[in-house]
Amino acid sequence: MARNPMPVAPDRGWRPASAFAAQQPQWESHPDHEACCATLAASPALVTPQELVEVAHGLELVAGGGAEVLQVGYCAESFYEVDEEHVHAELRLLHELADGLEEGSGHRVLRVGRLAGQFAKPRSQPHERIGDQLLPAFRGHMINSERPTAEARAHDPRRMVQAYLASAAVAEIVRADRRQRTGDLFPSGPWTSHDALVMDYEANLLRTRSGIRFLGSTHLPWVGDRTRQPGSAHIELLSTVANPVACKIGPTTTPDDLVAVCEKLDPERVPGRLTLIVRFGAAAIAELLPPMVATVRAQGHPAIWLSDPMHGNTIKVRGVKTRRLADVVAEAVQFRRTLRRLGVHPGGLHLEVAAVAVTECLDPTMPGTEQLAHRYTTLCDPRLNPAQAAELLRHWLHT
Repeated sequence: MARNPMPVAPDRGWRPASAFAAQQPQWESHPDHEACCATLAASPALVTPQELVEVAHGLELVAGGGAEVLQVGYCAESFYEVDEEHVHAELRLLHELADGLEEGSGHRVLRVGRLAGQFAKPRSQPHERIGDQLLPAFRGHMINSERPTAEARAHDPRRMVQAYLASAAVAEIVRADRRQRTGDLFPSGPWTSHDALVMDYEANLLRTRSGIRFLGSTHLPWVGDRTRQPGSAHIELLSTVANPVACKIGPTTTPDDLVAVCEKLDPERVPGRLTLIVRFGAAAIAELLPPMVATVRAQGHPAIWLSDPMHGNTIKVRGVKTRRLADVVAEAVQFRRTLRRLGVHPGGLHLEVAAVAVTECLDPTMPGTEQLAHRYTTLCDPRLNPAQAAELLRHWLHT
């Protein structure tokens, strides 16, 4: 269980003005739903207000152009991989990549893991066909199981409590790693982050201390491209908390939407408060990014810009989701070049990377697509392996 050194009061008073919350599990009729929400509301926060101050300071330096962010980790965390061995492997990879980025760029790097809460995933379709079965889509271990049976795919609120306990275990490992790296004035981390997707989970982990509301589930929550509508409950929730926050923007984002989201999440225009994570796709980024940057600039928001060069480049090969490393590299490079041309600091990268040599993304060392199946172990989206991530960083640094 996470230890919080200062008393922090549960905050169950928040209710969204908007009832619109996309991508939510269907479990309100489950007999344990209310009890699970109450358990979360009574549980310790997984982060502390002081930690949030440190993260915000690091992000302020990034916003000013003096540092970068490397946000790396699981596509979807697994309940079966929250032990020290798996988490330390992911942290070692994060540090190796960040060390290389620091050495090559001359910037300090804020190290952020997609860890300690990345147990839920939005999906483009509510169902998927597996063999001759049409089943509810797998939505992450917080919601259902990946096993292909109707019973396993049922949405179960008891999994929220299991996700909290798993997140608490991971958060303690991350905190211990961070303590070993103290002594530097720059708060390099590692820090935790996840998609604040499931409203029952996030709203019941709101906490208040000294009149300040914060989200106790993670250091840096983000709202995804499928849930970032200006009037959504997701945006409203993140607008009320003291945590630094992030929002993903994709090719369907309009300038009006972006203005509304920025105004909601960063009304005071505080450097480091808001990070915009771009996922346009390699073919579209050169056209779509400049007007978005101009829109945000015109409104006076000192947002951090990160590249997520993965989610806009997902393809299917023989029915299997994958990504071409060449497309991932192309989007990241074009992102960096475009921002530099516009006089804006490229804030860093947001990547799904496995700590082991998976074969989920295509690259020149895999001449045949049949090799995807060799070590394809992701629960949801295809991840880079360590060698591919290092290759991406090499191109990033030489752009």
